[in-house]
Amino acid sequence: MPDQQGRTVVITGANTGVGFETARILAASGATTVLACRDPERTSQAAQRLKAGLPAARLDTITLDLASLASVRSAAAELRSRHARVDVLINNAGVMWAPKGKTADGFETHFGTNHLGHFAFTGLVLDLLLPVSGSRVVVLSSPAHRRGGIDFDDLAYDRRYRRATAYARSKLANLLFAQMLAAKLGQAHAATIAVAAHPGGARTELNRHMPVWFRGQSWGLARPITHPAEIGALSVVRAAVDPAIAGGSYVGPDGWQEFTGYPVVLHPSERASDPELQRRLWQESERLTGVSYQFSIATV
Repeated sequence: MPDQQGRTVVITGANTGVGFETARILAASGATTVLACRDPERTSQAAQRLKAGLPAARLDTITLDLASLASVRSAAAELRSRHARVDVLINNAGVMWAPKGKTADGFETHFGTNHLGHFAFTGLVLDLLLPVSGSRVVVLSSPAHRRGGIDFDDLAYDRRYRRATAYARSKLANLLFAQMLAAKLGQAHAATIAVAAHPGGARTELNRHMPVWFRGQSWGLARPITHPAEIGALSVVRAAVDPAIAGGSYVGPDGWQEFTGYPVVLHPSERASDPELQRRLWQESERLTGVSYQFSIATV
């Protein structure tokens, strides 16, 4: 793993699970690591746990609730006020199989939190990455994206809501976003690249809405097809720091159905690679969030 001294990494949802393990690995490698999370108290506790094991770690915390565009804008401003540059932005936070609900801005919970919140935050802080040679944005997706579809006539998911389908839609949106961002950065000849990743079946709090038979106290029937968060984090870390990973790549575990294993470059679904679907989702995301992207080719 390349030395991360002098680099600044921002990780959403870094207070627990894969995000926490990703933060631990990168902080241990010398990166200034910014934990951008919804709950200030839990974020502070996570920073304390990291500091206990890594006394020399350079850490910062920012309050970011991806289910609120007001919070997203506030967090972006706070990040800019404290850090002049960002080398890596890891869009890790998310919800999975949540009951039907709405974000503060009226978006369906999965789509609003997992996709639109990250789309807006990335656009608002992209200027901190663009001048930095070797910088990148990492967007977390999931094997569930292969079962997802985008119904632009019902993005609010008011008709026949299903938790698993809503989650799959948001993960497809994540991958469509990452691929379109990679293309736009490439067209601009930017120093920044965009990469997608997924941690596989990591045993984390993200699964708290899953059926009890699936997770249980010892992960029951799911244990053989899941792995610890620290293994799931390896795919995210490779996407974030491996200089051999090209923009537009998709990194995830090499095991059965991509549930477990060590990180390799994967092939996204044909739907996720559809340029017209990528373009339409991008336009709709700009309209819904009010965030328009500005690209630059400046380098340092």
